Amino acid sequence: MSNIAGTIKSIRDIFRKDPGLSGDAQRIEQLGWMIFLKLFDDKDKEKEILNPKYKSPIPAELQWRNWAEDDEGITGDELINFVNNKLFPTLKNLTVSADDRLGITIRQIFDGTNNYMKSGTTFRQAINKLNEIDFNSSKEHHVFNVIYEEILQGLAAKKDTGEFYTPRAVTQFIVDMVNPKLGEKITDPACGTAGFLVCAIEHLKKQVKNIDDRKILQETVTGSELKPLPFMLSVVNLITHDIEVPQIENSDSLSREYNSIKQKDRVDIIVANPPFGGVVGDGMETNFPLNYRTKESADLFLILFIQLLKDGGRAGIVLPDGSLTGDGVKQRVRQKLLEDCNVHTIVRLPQSVFAPYATVNTNLIFFEKGKSTKEIWYYEHTLPEGQKAYSKTKPIRIEEFEPIKQWWNKREESEVAWKVPIQTIIDRNYDLDIKNPNKKEEEVVYDRMAIIESLEKSLKKSTELLNQLKTV
Repeated sequence: MSNIAGTIKSIRDIFRKDPGLSGDAQRIEQLGWMIFLKLFDDKDKEKEILNPKYKSPIPAELQWRNWAEDDEGITGDELINFVNNKLFPTLKNLTVSADDRLGITIRQIFDGTNNYMKSGTTFRQAINKLNEIDFNSSKEHHVFNVIYEEILQGLAAKKDTGEFYTPRAVTQFIVDMVNPKLGEKITDPACGTAGFLVCAIEHLKKQVKNIDDRKILQETVTGSELKPLPFMLSVVNLITHDIEVPQIENSDSLSREYNSIKQKDRVDIIVANPPFGGVVGDGMETNFPLNYRTKESADLFLILFIQLLKDGGRAGIVLPDGSLTGDGVKQRVRQKLLEDCNVHTIVRLPQSVFAPYATVNTNLIFFEKGKSTKEIWYYEHTLPEGQKAYSKTKPIRIEEFEPIKQWWNKREESEVAWKVPIQTIIDRNYDLDIKNPNKKEEEVVYDRMAIIESLEKSLKKSTELLNQLKTV
């Protein structure tokens, strides 16, 4: 385990010596595209063995093996010149056919990425370190995934990158409950670094029995991500989870005209944590019907999700409290959700789940399209005994969802679960921010003597103040 972790740490330490790299976001971007090219070349070697006719979309002289793999290879100014004046310009402008998904992905990655390193000698040191990892070794491959997950988590905790990393326990729980089946079309239209998609892939792998099944899995998991850095990181994430051609678009899902989404575009499953609290790009809201136009990204994404789902399609998503309440467009969005879909479960999470990089209260909303909501079950997820809040060092854990999983198929009201009929929600103007009515108020044990003493003290203080005022 420590071997690969040590290698990645060494690379990051080397980066710190380079004058061109400042801040974690730049270091992770640099590490990201280097890992991408090395990983891609390792996979290419595997494909060449299996299929002698295979030809990589990356031109031969730019393949990792031909400029980076030899530890005694180009270095210094020659290396920097090669990367800045040959590697990047060529890959940014790669000539590819319209159906070459891999080629298009490579072009998009290099179009949105930079080489920040200025010293060719430190660059060569970092490359030589990276050469210690063999992505075709299944043992190393698995370990790398664990480390990569930590890198993504670390990136998310940096305020300046503005990327939200959904805690793995939350993505895992949502995927477990939505329970995708092999052959179902799955998407995350705001996929970030692909946490939900990776969870879905791991869930589906257990259902793969033969080569045909594997092919189905490769083709049914898709996503979109607008920002260049998470887009690149998500592609790497999927390739390391055995997706040969990641079906991830580098685009803004909200830029799609609402009415252009037809039956053939619809999916069986959406698992997502759409960006919230954000303002959408200029004019994006005009892609949506007049009734639902808003600048709040979470609400537009919700409308998009409803439109993207097939009848009978299922969704598990993260929404902030702000989307459960409010009038005007917000109310109309919720009304549409409840009329077009059966919102059967809302899990209310404690405030600190997304700490340290977001402090809003969040909810997990589960719904199925095609039937209207008759009643909603709420479940209040509480912090573990003795813990005051989640934090970076004490995040939410998948084991904590065990009680909800047990309850899921045999639902009963309890101190943490309650059921609300649709009429109550209509009477509340479709407000879904319903507090737990069954919560037992914690009994406070009063110490009579202590209270008397404190009252006497404050009386004494008041009397003294009064006397002072009188004598002024």
